[in-house]
Order: sequence, then C-alpha cells, then structure tokens
Amino acid sequence: MLLLPLGLLAQEKEPQDREVDSLQNDLKKKGIVVQDSVIEKRKPINPLAPSRAAFYSAVLPGMGQIYNKRYWKVPIIYGVLGAGVYIYNWNDERYDRFRTAFKRRQAGFIDDEFYDPNGDGSGPDFDDDVLQDQQERFQRDRDLALVITIGLYILNIVDANVDAHLKQFNISDDLSFDVQPFLELNTVDQNPNYGMAFVIKF
Repeated sequence: MLLLPLGLLAQEKEPQDREVDSLQNDLKKKGIVVQDSVIEKRKPINPLAPSRAAFYSAVLPGMGQIYNKRYWKVPIIYGVLGAGVYIYNWNDERYDRFRTAFKRRQAGFIDDEFYDPNGDGSGPDFDDDVLQDQQERFQRDRDLALVITIGLYILNIVDANVDAHLKQFNISDDLSFDVQPFLELNTVDQNPNYGMAFVIKF
C-alpha cells in the first residue's frame, strides 16, 4: 500500500522526451538501429524570455543583451547612447550661452561674451540677429540629438526582445543541400523518367 503513492510521485518525462523515446522504439522494432546523437532533443522554449530580455534592457540598457548572452553588443549600445547624450549636452550648453546673451541684449545690456566693446577684433562681435539664429540652431540640434538618443534606447529594447525570440528557433546543425540523380518508372506506359533531384535536409 505504501509503494503505490511513492510510484505516483516519480517524475514523468517531458512530452518531447517521450516523443523521442517512442520514435526510437518504433525504429528499433523495424530493425533500424538509431544512436542517441542522431535524434536531437529540442531545447524547451521559454515564452517569457523575450519579454524578460526587453524588460531588462528597458531598466538598464545592455542588460537584455547580457541576458541573451550577446555580450559584444553591450559596448556598442553604450557607445551610441553615450554619443547621443554627449551631443545633446554639447548643443544644450551652447544654446544656453547664446540664449543668455540674446536675453541680455534685449534687456539693454552689452556686456555679454559675444560683444566686442573695443571693436578691435579681440572678441566675437555678434549682433542680435546672429545671436537669435545661433540660439535657434543649437536648440534644433539639441532636440534632434534627444530624439535620436531616445530612438536608440528603444532600438536597444527591441533588439533584446527580437534576439531572445530568435534564440529559441530550433535550428539543426544538419543543414545540407544535395543534388541526386532521379529515376522514376511511369506506371502507365512503363517508360522511365530521368532527372535530377534537389534534396534539402533541415
């Protein structure tokens, strides 16, 4: 009576393992000897892996790529994101300088860094229109850098998600393309048909 519950607690095989064992048994009954290496056991698919990789990359860029074991992508991600942040800050600093000078000119002050009081060329001498144009230019470049950096951040998340999906495809190592002679006997007139057969194994 005590052995029955213990027997029920024995761990059952995975459905894929049962399919492989059943196929091997059927082939053995037909006299075909199959080695274990011929029939590959597929890796179990984790449906949560893509969303987990995307979440990790959203929290910390590059973390999803580490989760997918694509370590070589991490320096690229930090390189492009770092460049985007650097360009944004560079343009924002110059935008602030020209905006401050333009606002001071509008208030009637002429002691900003872009005014040459002596007129001797010792400093830049920008009029109000040039200051306004430069301010708008650096503002436009700063906003563009921000949009591109956000796009690269989103691309980092998408890359982690797609890569996790692609890792779960069952790709066999036994991929081959072969050309073989083809011979078929026509059952109506008993004439042979010759040709070439293209065999793709996957």
